Amino acid sequence: MEKVEMWGGIECTIRRVGNGYSDQLVSSGHRARLDDLDRFAELGIRKLRYPILWEQVAPESLDHPDWTWTDERMNRLRELGIDPIVTLLHHGSGPRYTALHKKNFVSGLARFAGMVAERYPWIKHYTPVNEPLTTARFSGLYGIWYPHGLDDKTFVRIQLNHIKGVKEAMRAIRKVTPDAQLVQTEDLGKTHCTPKLVEQAEYENNRRWLTFDLLCGRIDQQHPLWQYLRKNGASQAELLEMVQHPLPPDVLGINHYITSERFLDENHQYFPHQHLCQSEARVDYADVEAVRVRLVKMAGIHDLLLEAWERYQLPIAVTEVHLECTREEQMRWVKYIWDAANTLKEEGVDLRAITIWSLLGAYDWNTLLTQEGVFYESGVFDMRGGTPRPTALFKMVKGLATEGHYSHPLLRNKGWWERDDRFLYHHHCPTSKTA
Repeated sequence: MEKVEMWGGIECTIRRVGNGYSDQLVSSGHRARLDDLDRFAELGIRKLRYPILWEQVAPESLDHPDWTWTDERMNRLRELGIDPIVTLLHHGSGPRYTALHKKNFVSGLARFAGMVAERYPWIKHYTPVNEPLTTARFSGLYGIWYPHGLDDKTFVRIQLNHIKGVKEAMRAIRKVTPDAQLVQTEDLGKTHCTPKLVEQAEYENNRRWLTFDLLCGRIDQQHPLWQYLRKNGASQAELLEMVQHPLPPDVLGINHYITSERFLDENHQYFPHQHLCQSEARVDYADVEAVRVRLVKMAGIHDLLLEAWERYQLPIAVTEVHLECTREEQMRWVKYIWDAANTLKEEGVDLRAITIWSLLGAYDWNTLLTQEGVFYESGVFDMRGGTPRPTALFKMVKGLATEGHYSHPLLRNKGWWERDDRFLYHHHCPTSKTA
């Protein structure tokens, strides 16, 4: 049986906080370096998650787009034989003349998508909105990114706008390119908890599927989130329209990080204050990385991907594989995901690829992009010298992409997330459960 494919990706977030924007491609210098694409081609990858972002092409008006940068990049990718998986909005709020919660967001994104397709009709793979649920949570529920909502109604409206935007964008794209494919990305984790917080964890474990469930037309009156969505501003008509006219992704793009699995514990005094949350029942609790808690039995990437396959029976790709850590641990993380993906493929899961994310590294994600210029984490290339320098990941990714295997003595050891020295929290609490 064939191995899964190796794809690549470049961290490309344009995020808005207040009235200020930051651009990962400016931080990495990629905006000014066309020859980065040749460096990526040397890895042997044939698909690349790549931005044609609304905010960059049409910052002032869709009537006056500037295609200069994207023309140059798309032409070079075509020459190199690399298929772009094009992202139109990546954790962004759109240009200043719209926003995630506004009525003109859906029509604006759809118009922009159609413009992209008309200019590049040969592009076959699209992600109109990257991680809709994650972006809706951070922008509408937690107040971190624009429009800085702190309530369920703003969260729900943003998420519905995202899904409607994806559907309308793909409709516009397919008018030009009928066989264009939707590669819908979303973070996939799981919430574990103490017995007292089962209801909160159950809500979060239902919510983690929200993007895919909406696109697949699964949210009807029997769905566990129906009442929540209706209570917080979703009309019956708009929810049932999604049931009647679903748009299942051609590929489920699963983004997974070591912090994606969470643990909820009302014994919050044992945890740093920044992890404190409050449930609907007004129970104060800590929300921490499950990997750091001794009593938690984590699901792990194999079982999480299997859950997605069993739920949807749709092709899957792991669309972000990245770890902020040492070179050695970054290599082990890639092997961990690669091995799980190939095992699943052998077990009959239609698992297409894993994607090495942040080829040029990433900036300021340790503060969720709220502080600019304070932190850098490398990827396949290290940008700390000002120009891309291949790291130890380069040979590994190239080997996996071109040969389907890679050996190195470092890979004989387990990653830190599988070793007992990972635990930070050892306090006595009731046996943890997963809702």
